[in-house]
Order: sequence, then structure tokens, then C-alpha cells
Amino acid sequence: MDRIEKSGLIHAPVEKVFAFMAEPHNLLKIWPSLLEIKNVEPLPNGGYSYDWIYKMGGLRFEGRAEWIEFVKDQRIVDKNVGGVPGTFVWTYQPEDGSTRVTVSVEYTIPTAALNRLAEPIIHKLNEHQAETFLANLKACMEA
Repeated sequence: MDRIEKSGLIHAPVEKVFAFMAEPHNLLKIWPSLLEIKNVEPLPNGGYSYDWIYKMGGLRFEGRAEWIEFVKDQRIVDKNVGGVPGTFVWTYQPEDGSTRVTVSVEYTIPTAALNRLAEPIIHKLNEHQAETFLANLKACMEA
């Protein structure tokens, strides 16, 4: 299992950042390799489940996400099954009128589809993706 953790400071209130991230379709605005989100369904905990299509290493993967933890303005835990199984933990911390967003991801590279030799390259690409979607979130929230 691979692990990535990235953090960024966004000059916007935590309520604004969390509200944006609490809408699954908004992920398409900030995550370049996320191709599609569909079949969005609300969950009793305040979160959502949805189907996704993602591109990694030039290949398309499909799966389903379910927000297994949803704490307004603080935390979302997103469990993924299917093409790229894993867990995303998003935390939102107020910091002097801004928001510190941290994403921790544990995922399994689908080795049946990707050569073992390519795993370090795929990991680097995924680290870059995490940095990119945090930068895109920052740009979107600060505009």
C-alpha cells in the first residue's frame, strides 16, 4: 500500500473551503486526473457516495467512493473501492482566518494493470496530483 500526505494553507475561512469540498462534483474542478463523477447519493452521516472515473499512468480506472466519516468544517474520510482501492482523509483546520487543508491518502496501485517497475513512477505522479489539486483548490478559493 502506498501513502501520500500533502498540506497547504488556503487564505479563505474553513467554512468556505469545507463547503466547496463537501460537494463531490467540485472535485472535477480541481483534480486534473479525475475524469467523471456520477451516481452521487447522499448518506445519513451528511456525506456522499458516488462513482468515479480516474486516469492513472495513462489507464482509466473506475470505482466507488463512500464518505465513511463526515465532520462538518473539520474532516472527511473517503473510502474507495474498485479500480484504485484506498482511503482519503481530508482535514480542515482554521489558522488565523485561513484554512490548513491536509490530505492523507493510502491506496493500492492496481499491479494487475501496471507493471511493478512502474510503481515508483506512478507514486511520483500521484504525489504531483495531490500537490496540483491542493494548488487548484487554493486558486479556486482565493479567487
